[in-house]
Amino acid sequence: MTRLLVGPFNRVEGDLEVTLDIADGRVASAHVNAPMYRGFEQILRGREPHDALVYVPRICGICSVSQSVAAARALAALGGIAMPANGQHVTNVILATENLADHLTHFYLFFMPDFVRPVYADRPWHAEAVRRFTPQSGEQVRAAIAARQRWFTLLGTLAGKWPHTQSIDPGGSTRAIDAAEKVRLLARVREFRRFLETRTYAAPLEQVAALDSEAALDAWHGGADPLNGDLRFFLTVARDAGLATLGAGPGRFMSYGAYPQPDGGTALGAGVWRAGTLSPLDPAAIREDATHAWLSDAGGPQHPHTGVTRPEPDKPGAYTWNKAPRLAGEVVETGAVARQLASAHPLIVDLVGRYGGTVYTRVVARLLELARVVIMMEDWLRAVRPGEPFCTPGRLPDEGSGAGLGEAARGSLGHWVSVRDGRIANYQIVAPTTWNFSPRDAAGRPGALEAALEGAPVRDGETTPVAVQHIVRSFDPCMVCTVH
Repeated sequence: MTRLLVGPFNRVEGDLEVTLDIADGRVASAHVNAPMYRGFEQILRGREPHDALVYVPRICGICSVSQSVAAARALAALGGIAMPANGQHVTNVILATENLADHLTHFYLFFMPDFVRPVYADRPWHAEAVRRFTPQSGEQVRAAIAARQRWFTLLGTLAGKWPHTQSIDPGGSTRAIDAAEKVRLLARVREFRRFLETRTYAAPLEQVAALDSEAALDAWHGGADPLNGDLRFFLTVARDAGLATLGAGPGRFMSYGAYPQPDGGTALGAGVWRAGTLSPLDPAAIREDATHAWLSDAGGPQHPHTGVTRPEPDKPGAYTWNKAPRLAGEVVETGAVARQLASAHPLIVDLVGRYGGTVYTRVVARLLELARVVIMMEDWLRAVRPGEPFCTPGRLPDEGSGAGLGEAARGSLGHWVSVRDGRIANYQIVAPTTWNFSPRDAAGRPGALEAALEGAPVRDGETTPVAVQHIVRSFDPCMVCTVH
């Protein structure tokens, strides 16, 4: 048995280290360390509730809107405030703009550049990978960066700026849009659609969204030049590199549901997927276990409403600043795979039924979601009614609590707030990477990534094993959101 410390990782938001025990050329066990402490949950205590809308976007520069939306929902629950339809549509468009930019960034800037590495130089697709995905200079990388920049101009109209957008309120969007702006916004979404249909898919979005099985995906892949579009190229690489069987997670998936609709539903479903069955999600069953975190674990695992985030940097047996969230005691994976399973999308249901949650299924789910949500955004913008309310004013009580649950690009994000005497008495945040990159709990169960790394191959002489890189990046960690 040998031990290898991998990290800090590049092309990861925040600081991450992974300690690997290796036996017979494979990872025998893994311990994931989030080595940075932030303290946002302490910063918020004692402040006025609305101050959360200023502070929490600054948790992260790449998913700040997700934090804003979760905070606004927690305050809306605290005050019993309901958004008008326009407010929901615009908030969804703002959030989707950020989430889809994350999907684009993950694929083009974080994940695919690993296939440019010299370790793959003998593969028939390597030269094409170098041409497309070399960081900063690859043809498709440069095109994606330009498309991402243009895409974010949506938020100039809708939200004033990005990141750290301030237009999101418990009652909706404080920035109303008029009829001319609605037309310009639709034009910008269609411009992004053209990029995806030309570069990413080389096919209409509707055609990609309609793929309903692995057989249909294989037929689509084989129905054109395998270099035609980056999704086809990824499928070619994935089959050759064996990504379908690499990095299997816990096999349980959780989604809070994404993009609430005026009818009370969500555009992407909520629930817990276990062994091919979707069950309702009970947020009351969430507990955070701090046994192996450099944080107090007095009182044992706690629900976030009563949770405590108190540093204990010299705590014996701890190896990370990350807590270990569990759902009814179970380890769950969260992300695009979970959302598509909760939405019963037949392609992801089929792929997960065959392979589970792996590097392959995680990337396919994100690319599928990218196509699906652009189509939804066009519908949400068409549904906006200029001249009707975008925001419902409301007062917050001096006493009470609320939870804001939703989906960031990387998965399920929850904010829990308690107010006493008009001030925040407790504020707890459980981010997607908190779930996926959690340490072992009191029972010794590894978190989703820790489990997914077990069995990963390590080549002779590798100090940063490429298989480990693929598995870590398939979850797309955001470490600055993970620890507070």
